[in-house]
Amino acid sequence: MPDSSAQRLLGWFRSSARELPWRTPFPRDPYAVLVSEVMAQQTQLERVVPTFQRFLERFPSVRDLAAAEVDDVLHAFSGLGYYRRARLLHQAARAIADRGAWPTTFEGLRALPGFGSYTAAAVAAFAFGGIEPPVDGNVARVTARLDALPLILGSGPLLKEGRLLAGALYTDAGTPEVWEALMELGATVCTPSSPTCRSCPLASGCAGLSAGTPTAFPLPRVQRAREQQRWAVLWVERPDGSVLLRRVDHGTLLAGLWLPPFAVLTEGAAALDAVRDLARENSFDGTLTRAAEVKHSITHRDIRVLPFVGAARDTRVGEARVGSSWQQPYAPGVGVSSLVAKLARVCARKSPAESEE
Repeated sequence: MPDSSAQRLLGWFRSSARELPWRTPFPRDPYAVLVSEVMAQQTQLERVVPTFQRFLERFPSVRDLAAAEVDDVLHAFSGLGYYRRARLLHQAARAIADRGAWPTTFEGLRALPGFGSYTAAAVAAFAFGGIEPPVDGNVARVTARLDALPLILGSGPLLKEGRLLAGALYTDAGTPEVWEALMELGATVCTPSSPTCRSCPLASGCAGLSAGTPTAFPLPRVQRAREQQRWAVLWVERPDGSVLLRRVDHGTLLAGLWLPPFAVLTEGAAALDAVRDLARENSFDGTLTRAAEVKHSITHRDIRVLPFVGAARDTRVGEARVGSSWQQPYAPGVGVSSLVAKLARVCARKSPAESEE
């Protein structure tokens, strides 16, 4: 009797899957599932693994996370970007702690803050035996290629087709492992631009491959126009290598994180003038030297960051402003954007090893 698609997929997964700390036997700890799924959204897994392990060491349970301050959660999430995820994860933990127990169904999880349809389905499936298939971008891409579907990635019709495929595989396999295998296939074999079709356990039934154009499916999302910005940054450093940071209290993307004082420049505005204003606001009257430009991206924004460096001899620098903190740039004790490390590479006088001493 020939192997079914589900059996071939599971056989491939069990021999080829990446080892990940949250891939434990079913049913899994719902808290670990939730944290891993939130962190893995829009982030490469090699960056997620060490952060996931440190996060669970710092917050071993959903109650520990719920009891934490949001600043501590953002700090533990540092380096992964998209910090709205960390705030929503914290809100979800508090909602679960307030209930006194985890909801065990897709519908119950979906009602919690921070739980979209995919996250609710994944936690329900992997922790509580739920039968609603979790369909992410990887599953949608595999689906579109298997059936040569000219549907837009992320669209409702393609997500529906993904649920149908995942549901059929589950009916055959009888384990949520087949859904994880489908995700792994999209992440490692059926990749967006360079699929390795010869390694695919489902290649024999792939209509996209048969047509010779697997990468034509799915259709790309309509891209939002990227906004171009310039930022002027004040990098003030003490002799011990610590740098002045301020908590961002505006905007939705970086709110709650810590960055050197910065100003978003209007068209035609002089960066030096803006930095001098920042220096006065932070009681710094020393010499400023322009450092190399840094490029940084936040969702749909491409930012040219123009840093100006100064040496602080007066310990009162920055103390006049609420929400200031002196931190080692390579080992901060607060939640920072990845921009801080980029700036440190062109501005800081001490190397990472020296700063950690």
